[in-house]
Amino acid sequence: MDYRFTIIVPVYNEADNLLRVEQELVDYQKHSAIATKILFINDGSLDESQILLDTICDNHDGFNVLQFRKNEGLSAALKAGFDHVTTELVGYIDADLQTTPKDFDLLLAHIDNYDLVTGVRTQREDNIIKQLSSKIGNSIRRLFTKDGMDDTGCPLKVIRTEYAKHIPMFKGLHRFLPAMILLQHGTIKQVPVQHFPRIAGSSKFGLRKRLISPLMDCFAYLWMKRKSINYTIKKKSF
Repeated sequence: MDYRFTIIVPVYNEADNLLRVEQELVDYQKHSAIATKILFINDGSLDESQILLDTICDNHDGFNVLQFRKNEGLSAALKAGFDHVTTELVGYIDADLQTTPKDFDLLLAHIDNYDLVTGVRTQREDNIIKQLSSKIGNSIRRLFTKDGMDDTGCPLKVIRTEYAKHIPMFKGLHRFLPAMILLQHGTIKQVPVQHFPRIAGSSKFGLRKRLISPLMDCFAYLWMKRKSINYTIKKKSF
């Protein structure tokens, strides 16, 4: 199979969700706009996630898993995925299935003209505290990054792999992926996608991680922006 697209699925204690995740991804793989493979990143789960992931990967072509020795966080899981992807396009979705893989086709429809296409959850199915903290966090981040994105926390993205591999990842950077593409002089777009309530497992992000940590990360982003290196080669002899 000549795969063009890899979906990264970070997993941390999502055993209750993984059978649904398997079915959704298998269905999407059968009907996707382009040939798609799946890469699970087990971020040090303490439940039965790895047992289920091994079974899922054994049962389906194009499904693979990386297992961390211990929990490292979402940004580390994404970096591991970016490091190991070999397809020209890479995507990302959470294992909680609050977004659907089917909507990847909405993003892929624009990727020929952009270097990152991200979903934006226009009708959030979260409690009011989660929605409000997310809105405040996004407002703070936009003020610092000027990326124009309304919902960088949306766990549905497609990126050109050549750009993804050059993102200098640090903890918390998953909130800044569009901004990091802009630092590479890439182009970005946001597209409305569906959002669903979580029906199993629990959220891994509390109020501190939604407000305080993003504010601190904004200063890290500004430092990186000042220190970033970009160059264009006019000619080479090899």
